[in-house]
Amino acid sequence: MGQDLAHAYAPAKEVFERADAALGFSLSKLCFAGPEDELNRTDVSQPAILAHSWAVFEVLRSTDAGKELIESANACAGLSLGEYSALAAAGAMQWEDALKLVRKRGEFMQAACDLVPSTMASILNLGEKDLEAVCEKAAEETEGVCVMANFNSPGQIVIAGDKKAVAKACELAKEAGAKRCIELSVAGAFHSPLMEPAREQLAAEIENVQFRDPVLPVVANVTAKPVTTAGEAKRLLIQQLTVPVRWADSMELLVQDNFSRFVEIGPGNVLAGLLRKIAREAVKESVGTAEEVDTFLGAGAA
Repeated sequence: MGQDLAHAYAPAKEVFERADAALGFSLSKLCFAGPEDELNRTDVSQPAILAHSWAVFEVLRSTDAGKELIESANACAGLSLGEYSALAAAGAMQWEDALKLVRKRGEFMQAACDLVPSTMASILNLGEKDLEAVCEKAAEETEGVCVMANFNSPGQIVIAGDKKAVAKACELAKEAGAKRCIELSVAGAFHSPLMEPAREQLAAEIENVQFRDPVLPVVANVTAKPVTTAGEAKRLLIQQLTVPVRWADSMELLVQDNFSRFVEIGPGNVLAGLLRKIAREAVKESVGTAEEVDTFLGAGAA
């Protein structure tokens, strides 16, 4: 994860070195060599993803074509922990501060997950109202927690809660006409009320970090509306842990505002895939590996 970038580009290598220094352990070693089970722990994977994303950002910023792209951007957005990367890219906080925050965020979320066995599941092709009724019924029948947690794209909503309630909801969702119900490989029920202990701890950490007004709008997960002030950015990051991520609405907002080009920076291409269901005609580019960076820059980032 990110090793090819660090080998190919000096700015990426420097980002991973600075990440190691900021966190006080070798995040780069875990990214490059694993072991995978440790890298997948949420307190490690969150700073790893942010560091990888920032490494790509710095590589682009070090070239004329990439710098031109960044300076021409009119908005930023990031899904869940990606919102921290987006805020850093928009100048709302230092990226090292974002890195330390997501490390703490991961620790707090893991601790909350350890309190109650919980999970998440992706429900395909079931309407929001029908799924809301399914979640309410599952929670009532199991005396547990089951809520909608991520509105990822039309036809894909992720639910979260304790394991019994989510399992029951998957049964009920299939009966209600869902095409598929896929349990996710996650530590627990993110963006649900079960994250309340983590939210309280994270709030204290965020309050101790210096935020600035972003230099361009950052579309918030909580509201699917642009954030333009430091205070609002902090408030919504705190709320984000226990309320749904409105990613589909966030992207639809940008499409309605005539955004036609979206560049996904960091590992993978999940966000570009989700966007295909929202904005079929938009240009969608994912830049995460050294090869993808080479291709992107070779095309003049145009």
